[in-house]
Amino acid sequence: MTDMPSGEALPDEALLPSTRRSLLHRIAVAQSEGRSPSLAAAVARGGEIVWEGSRTMVEGHGPDGAVQYRIGSISKTFTAVLVMRLRDEGLLDLGDPLEKHLPGTGVGEVTIGQLLAHTGGLAAETPGEWWERSSAALRPELSDVLGEEPFRHVPGRRFHYSNPGYTLLGSLVEELRGRPWEDVLRAEVLDPLGLGRTGAQPVAPHAGGWAVHPWADVMMPEPAEDLGLMAAAGQLWSTTRDLARFAVFLARGDDRVLGAESVREMRTAAAPPEPGSADAGYGLGLQLAETEGRRLAGHSGSLPGFVAGLWFSEADDVAAVVLANCTSGLPAAGVAMDLVRIVAEAEPRIPEPWRPLRESDPVALDVVGPWYWGTSPFGLRLTADGLLDMVPLGETGRSARFRPAGDGTWTGLTGYYAGETLRAVRRADGTVSHLDLGSFVFTRLPYDPGAPVPGGVDPQGWRGIG
Repeated sequence: MTDMPSGEALPDEALLPSTRRSLLHRIAVAQSEGRSPSLAAAVARGGEIVWEGSRTMVEGHGPDGAVQYRIGSISKTFTAVLVMRLRDEGLLDLGDPLEKHLPGTGVGEVTIGQLLAHTGGLAAETPGEWWERSSAALRPELSDVLGEEPFRHVPGRRFHYSNPGYTLLGSLVEELRGRPWEDVLRAEVLDPLGLGRTGAQPVAPHAGGWAVHPWADVMMPEPAEDLGLMAAAGQLWSTTRDLARFAVFLARGDDRVLGAESVREMRTAAAPPEPGSADAGYGLGLQLAETEGRRLAGHSGSLPGFVAGLWFSEADDVAAVVLANCTSGLPAAGVAMDLVRIVAEAEPRIPEPWRPLRESDPVALDVVGPWYWGTSPFGLRLTADGLLDMVPLGETGRSARFRPAGDGTWTGLTGYYAGETLRAVRRADGTVSHLDLGSFVFTRLPYDPGAPVPGGVDPQGWRGIG
């Protein structure tokens, strides 16, 4: 029962003793109240693992960060990374129908992006026996996974979590790579990121899965079935140490696997939350959540005998992983979120020192400062990362960030203006007349009479009542 790792030293910038105790207390309460035979956890900050802890029913044998647990649906995030790699290589587009690359499934009109975001309308589970607790031999073909009536909703209409959908994505990876899903995952994600304790089959030391009786303090072992075709939806075994490193990758990107822009796309909402739910929707292989004003991305996972949670806050630069070997009763995802919150609140992120741009952009400098959309004031600012930030200066208005497109224009990255073009319109003498943003005219003065304001400006100008 420990809050220190074995076999691997923590970095110098470890957490304060009070923070470590709070983390240990949280997982101790979780393991005790959740009645899990064991629980392992890890926290990463600043790109490094800064804390590991565990609790167990066996005195003196707490699992460390190298002990494997099944991670269930966190496997989906790994599959999504493989699909995004195919997209980045130009081998597919997220708008492509599945039929274009994986013909003959009978659900080929569903797009790859819809499958990633669980908006393809497919059933949540396979037909027949509970797939997580039955032999993969019952589902030798995709037709066995999908069944005779694979759809529950019209594709693209709503979010509906689908395990068969990620089975299709795993088969898509195999079709385009010409190799088994697990081999592709090892070569393209696990090995480059150094996740040597993650794989489709357990390798000692690993935890056994247990079912704990809901009304008595007794337990029995759960079967550990090989999931066959369903592997891409939930097969993987991993460790807190590997998953903490994976969380850092999901927050920052790694050009050996996926760049920062692509992982940012994964954690951008692609599907709305289900009605009545408290989450913030679903990205591309990542669940999204907002709790106490903190935006989180990650994924939960469960299989008979195991529960798992991986969550991170990009703004706080903190990630947490919780793994436990019980079928139910312990909310691993919620505990991981709590670990993120504990660190973020106890030790707020220290901002990087302010530094100026290496080279100023003369075009961008022409457009910074105050602007008006009608009578609504906005400020446009060039930041050290070369982006333009637009912020409302009044009570209301839409904020946005823009990236230079290389041709004197900027492309929206966030919010209402995501994907829209910001363009500086110049007069004959080269000075900036106004900004055009998706047909909206922004002027240096409210309803500037010298700019082409749609509908024109009253020739008498501004005036009082009398």
